[in-house]
Amino acid sequence: MKFEKTPIEGVIIITPKVFKDKRGFFLETYHKKKFLEGGIKVEFVQDNHSLSRRNTIRGLHGQLFQAQGKLVRVIEGEIFDVAVDLRKGSPTYTKWIGVILSADNFKQLYIPPGCLHGFCVLSEQAQVEYKCTDFYNPSDEITLNWQDPTINISWPIKEALLSERDKNAPFLQDIENELIKSKYYIFKDEE
Repeated sequence: MKFEKTPIEGVIIITPKVFKDKRGFFLETYHKKKFLEGGIKVEFVQDNHSLSRRNTIRGLHGQLFQAQGKLVRVIEGEIFDVAVDLRKGSPTYTKWIGVILSADNFKQLYIPPGCLHGFCVLSEQAQVEYKCTDFYNPSDEITLNWQDPTINISWPIKEALLSERDKNAPFLQDIENELIKSKYYIFKDEE
């Protein structure tokens, strides 16, 4: 497995070793010891699986007090996966990174607590699986508008298929006071 640091502290791209032959392929999607050596020192407690159609954007989502680190991978199709750093004091506060994850490239993205997550479906449909470091608590969730001008993500689509919640999500200026109340949204260097 290859672990590639990104410009956002704690956001890591994982490229597993894939063994292919005439029968198909085999790969490890998670190996605790290798992940620890690769800089991902967390325990995963919940797995999620979604199916989405082309041009769907899910996100940008996070949780205030039970913030989840997420290990994201695609098992069908292709997505543009995004992490947004909203940790106050971080040198990359309000910066984002986007990575193409697909069933063909096998890449995964680890997004630490304090960063929001969202993705856009580029293929006809995509199945996304992700592991979480804390349990989902719907009353603790925060949502940021996918078109927030402060973040200014360069999404690869013009029109998005959105849930009502994502369509009506607030902008950063409207939730910034909530963010600073949470320990997960204050930057702490893990090293």
